[in-house]
Amino acid sequence: MVRVDQIKAIETAKEPWDIVIIGGGATGLGAALDGASRGHKTLLLEKSDFAQGTSSKSTKLIHGGVRYLKQGSLRLVFQALKERGILLKNAPHLVHKISFIIPIYSWWNLLFYGVGLVFYDMLAGNKRIESTTILSRKKTQTLLPNLKDDHLVGGIAYWDAQFNDARLAINLARSAVAYGATVINYCSVSSLLKKKGEICGVIAKDHISGKEYKIDAKVVLNATGVFSNHIRQMDQPDIKSNIIPSQGTHIVLDRKFMLGNHAILIPKTSDGRVLFSIPWHDKLLVGTTDYIVDSIDNNPTPFSEEIDYILKIIGDYLKKQPTRKDILSVFSGLRPLVARKNDKTKDISRNHSIAVSQSGLVSITGGKWTTYRKMAEDAIDVVQSVGGIENHRSKTAEIKLDGFDSSITNKNPLHMYGCFSTEISTIDSSTGNSSLGKNFYLSENQILWGIREEMAIRLEDILARRSRCLLQDAKETIKVAPVVAKIMADELGHDQRWVDNELRDFKQAAEKYIMN
Repeated sequence: MVRVDQIKAIETAKEPWDIVIIGGGATGLGAALDGASRGHKTLLLEKSDFAQGTSSKSTKLIHGGVRYLKQGSLRLVFQALKERGILLKNAPHLVHKISFIIPIYSWWNLLFYGVGLVFYDMLAGNKRIESTTILSRKKTQTLLPNLKDDHLVGGIAYWDAQFNDARLAINLARSAVAYGATVINYCSVSSLLKKKGEICGVIAKDHISGKEYKIDAKVVLNATGVFSNHIRQMDQPDIKSNIIPSQGTHIVLDRKFMLGNHAILIPKTSDGRVLFSIPWHDKLLVGTTDYIVDSIDNNPTPFSEEIDYILKIIGDYLKKQPTRKDILSVFSGLRPLVARKNDKTKDISRNHSIAVSQSGLVSITGGKWTTYRKMAEDAIDVVQSVGGIENHRSKTAEIKLDGFDSSITNKNPLHMYGCFSTEISTIDSSTGNSSLGKNFYLSENQILWGIREEMAIRLEDILARRSRCLLQDAKETIKVAPVVAKIMADELGHDQRWVDNELRDFKQAAEKYIMN
């Protein structure tokens, strides 16, 4: 997946594209794969890097959503559990099962959550991972040695799945290209083209070269998440927003706060949400929050009260309570919730919505990572109808994603690359597979692969999304940034001025991940 080749495809296109997709997050990339695999000439344009916004800042779970059972959203849970099974099958190098334990402090809760999770297993049907089990007090203490055990009755263990969100996004992009799609990052849409009142293309600008392109299309799909209304206003300037941006924040701690391989689900917090504590990259990922915000940003700033909230809730369950000084990294993302203003965000379903304007703009909003494939399938079904393009059925439920490898384990530091791990490990470089960081694994070979095969353009692309260093330990990542920038400059043919500019921009972005 080479960016020069992708740009050349739009420069040499002689016929209109069947589908132009705006937005390179989970939904847009899923739609690009779906459209291309159906045989449609598909182009995706992303204004920043792939998954730079919400899609790289999730809780890293592929799950049915236990809390949606309480809301009565059985259809959503059923669909999500089905999609969980598909992802475990098609991307085993990125998605793996993980055991959750709910600590129980009353016999009533043991019955209540036990029955609920047995029903959760039933909804999964033949895609159930493993059965829910009731744990004794002693067993719970053994599996969660750092858990406060005052008044502990026992625990309930159930299974869901964990994944690497930004890496899955890159694999979707590469899979889409393998099926004939063209995907371009750092290329924004500035306006929609219309002919006789119907949308017939876009004007796009490549932010790397500065060139502007007029791109003809049979249909345009708006898959920009929380930025959806910006594109809709290009079509209808007076249209009202249908998005409530809800900020979710996570903190990353050292694993010493909760040893073992089990995640914790705290089923009811002070505001009625749930909180997860999850083993992740030899760290502990804890979150999330739910704050309605007025401004929209790809890299939002966590609120101080969000940090206090997370520390208070998780501290109530741990023998050693973490403080702000213990936070290795903090990050926030914005959920594109579709709801009325008087709805409480914790009660809003994560169902997705597809709308078609009078001029033919198709917009998809809502949803979550777990159901990205189904969202993409539904969107392309509508796109085929609106664009008058040939009607083909979706194939993505059976497509093995880029890097597919069912035998690789996380003992291999390059496991997230799947079948390409050997190729990466044998790249000829000065430092090879040696890690550049102390508190995370990042090698020169990974950096070169990210540039050559994954369209990494900027320093943040490598440090936040091709690898997850920035989310694992922000201060340590800033320390290794100069070395990474030099490797990138040498590979891309940039000068010291580029290095200095990238380091300045990266440090500014990384400051949001540091807990002061």
